[in-house]
Amino acid sequence: MYGLTDEDLRIRETAREFVESLMPHEVEAELAGGVLPKEVTAEHHARAVALGLYATNMPVSVGGRGCTALQQILVQEQCGRVTNGLAWVMATPPQWWPEVATDYHRQKWLLPAVRGEKHEAYAITEEFAGSDVSALQTTARRDGDDYVIDGVKWHVTSFNLADYVFVEAVLAEGPHAGDHVLLVVDLPWPGVEVVRTPKYSHNIADEHPIVAFNQVRVPAENLVGTEGGPMTFTQDWFRFERMMVAARCVGAAQRLLDEVTAFARDRVVDGRPLGEHQLVAGMLADSATELFAARTMLYEVARSIDAGHDRKTLHGQASMLKLFCSEMAGRAADRAVQIFGGRGYMRENVAERMFRELRVERIWEGASEIQRVIVGRQLMNRGPSALLDPT
Repeated sequence: MYGLTDEDLRIRETAREFVESLMPHEVEAELAGGVLPKEVTAEHHARAVALGLYATNMPVSVGGRGCTALQQILVQEQCGRVTNGLAWVMATPPQWWPEVATDYHRQKWLLPAVRGEKHEAYAITEEFAGSDVSALQTTARRDGDDYVIDGVKWHVTSFNLADYVFVEAVLAEGPHAGDHVLLVVDLPWPGVEVVRTPKYSHNIADEHPIVAFNQVRVPAENLVGTEGGPMTFTQDWFRFERMMVAARCVGAAQRLLDEVTAFARDRVVDGRPLGEHQLVAGMLADSATELFAARTMLYEVARSIDAGHDRKTLHGQASMLKLFCSEMAGRAADRAVQIFGGRGYMRENVAERMFRELRVERIWEGASEIQRVIVGRQLMNRGPSALLDPT
């Protein structure tokens, strides 16, 4: 089904077996605020690397797995079946970096990241600048051989576990004043301070603190790309991350459907299985139908990436994909909680955890409203055929 090759199926099965070995740790992680013992997490990380499930998005030239976009999707789809971020050990380092990294970047950050020795965070979002990065207020100015960064970033995911952070800032002066730049900052680093670490709806080990950059001085060689140059790699990053979000949402919806269907078979109400009652059967049918549509769409866009289709078209299709899959998964989680009833409101139930965890998928990497704007703009500028029937 779905036209998967033997190698595709092997990769998917490897990922499936790995994530199912993580599932027994979910409730323990949930009740411990998302944190498992360090030795357990280290063992999971080592196994992900050994099984070839780490850095699947990186080319062989930098030590990565060299997987196709479809194969990357198959791995991340399985990742989505596990709650509490336990499968985040199947990490994907910045897929855009090999093309723009200098030799210095490669040796210091990129190659160690591909080997699983270093981990990154992104400091882009601000209090009043989320999906629209044109409102960023964090500044960077050149001072001799350094850049000096000033500003406060919000929702810096994985900062507590990161070895370095990408900071997007606006050039405050010079010939390219007003342009955005991306700078790499090692952690810990003078002037980089956690303002506070808010608590979020999900319980995972990766925190999302508010981080201040106070007169943070970093070498000019930490600049990614060039001043005033096109930051097309950030667009590639958003497309990639939206694809990964969509894949994890499809995996989550599959887990929910599996669990709630089994419950609907076993739970007897008025002398017959719960799933035989028409209103419940309707909810199960809706989740299955939407899941099938989402997975078909997901695999098709992944294959289009592998085929090298038009970049603008892929950008719009990735937006459609994230929009549909994230909202589909949210509906599937809501139905699952409803079918489980009181059990679905217990933290030990996968539906309760998914219900909380999936909500953010409609927000980060571009909110659903932003995805609609992107798609609508492409329709107006390029016409429906550019997205729906590209040639």
